[in-house]
Amino acid sequence: MNWLIFWIVAYLILIVILSLRHIKTSDLEQYLVNNRNTKTLPLVFTVLATFVGGGTSIGLMAMGYESGFAAVGIGVAYVIGFGIMSFFAGKIRTYGATHKIYSFPHFLNHKFTSPDQPQFAKVFSATVSGVNIFIFFFLLAAQFVAMASLLKFSFDLNYLTAAIISAIIVIVYTAIAGLSGVIITDMIQFAAIVIMILLIFIPGILKDTVMFERMHELPANMLNGTALGIDFLIALPLFLSWSVIVRMDIWQRILAAKSEKVAKRVSLLSGLGMLPFYIIFPLIGMAMRLVLDHELSSSESADIAYKFIARHLEDYMLFGQNLGPVILGFAVVGLLSALMSSGDSFLNIISISAVKDFAGWGKKKEVSRQSIYKMIRYTTIVFGIIALFVALVFPHIVDLMVVGISTIALFAPITFLALIKKDVYRFRKAALASILSAFTLNVILFTWGILSPEQFSAKSSFIYAFILATLVLIVGVKMTKVKQ
Repeated sequence: MNWLIFWIVAYLILIVILSLRHIKTSDLEQYLVNNRNTKTLPLVFTVLATFVGGGTSIGLMAMGYESGFAAVGIGVAYVIGFGIMSFFAGKIRTYGATHKIYSFPHFLNHKFTSPDQPQFAKVFSATVSGVNIFIFFFLLAAQFVAMASLLKFSFDLNYLTAAIISAIIVIVYTAIAGLSGVIITDMIQFAAIVIMILLIFIPGILKDTVMFERMHELPANMLNGTALGIDFLIALPLFLSWSVIVRMDIWQRILAAKSEKVAKRVSLLSGLGMLPFYIIFPLIGMAMRLVLDHELSSSESADIAYKFIARHLEDYMLFGQNLGPVILGFAVVGLLSALMSSGDSFLNIISISAVKDFAGWGKKKEVSRQSIYKMIRYTTIVFGIIALFVALVFPHIVDLMVVGISTIALFAPITFLALIKKDVYRFRKAALASILSAFTLNVILFTWGILSPEQFSAKSSFIYAFILATLVLIVGVKMTKVKQ
């Protein structure tokens, strides 16, 4: 416990020092997109820290425990997705700088709405931002569930208390720092993740699997990736890969890039850099499946990370001294920092989006910078509390993670159209119909899967919703052309 407190205090002091200069910033561009002047390495670190952050890492461990190599398919899909994003990253960065775009929903609203039709603009803006915010609530809730799991074991707390403490930490930090602070601290948090993997996770995997010799003891469908169904495995590269070009957190990083070259370089390096993590994390879950003497429930699978670390405390000896408590403290703080790196990014993004689309930006009346900061920070607090409520009501980290990262893909068809065509305003109604119909179907199928998992897999709901979004947009575009 003493070493855990030491690492936590050391980490918090470092974060506070790095964040203090952002508290009184008066530069809107710095707070939202880091002055659009961020170099390659910081951006790659912050992207990787978000994509391999605590909620994702612990979620992938839990998913590996439940379904084996099916979890690796998500990483493969993301590599493909970042390859797709590299073709558009430069264009996105330049378009954002030219038109003062601050977020992904802001881009869609700029392309598909017009001041000449304010009523439609309000409906479209509310739909795009509302669906995005809904999705990121699930991703943010996954961070809170994972943080609560760590604090619960580390300090012997109950889940409710641990979840509330987790939410307070993320909310307060995000409200203070903005994107510029998030990018700086993400570099520290990503370094902690890498050290933890090299010192703890990889040696532990090799020991528990006896250099992978015991892997054959796992069910065949966990090893071939079909534990969640062949349709899920096939859908990941086909459909989930497109979610990268519609991730609000990725757009915010691309918009913050120093140049078109930096934006493209960040996309390629991030895609290649994250794949090893998406292999290692599921392997931890699979290793624990081999060594645990009882099966964990879906709500308990978030505890995999802590159980794995605690299992290997006796592995760290130096000059006859057990360094287990030191390593345990560092590992817990490392995972907490990873969770913060994802949590603050998600909360920062949905707060900016909400303020942009629901608080009067874009009107002729000028809104003061001070008012914008206040609205973003108040929104951060409110959204953080809502995500905490989701984490308390639905503490199943794998389902939270999968529904969050997959539902985003529903925006891919209209985003692809907006990126390849200049005049897409005439297809605004088709775009709105595509999002509304797909989101409605996804919610229905996901709910069905949660209530009746023996009839339908909730994790596959995005497949049919993505197909519907694409078909509705294609039909809508053709009908619009015919009418015109």
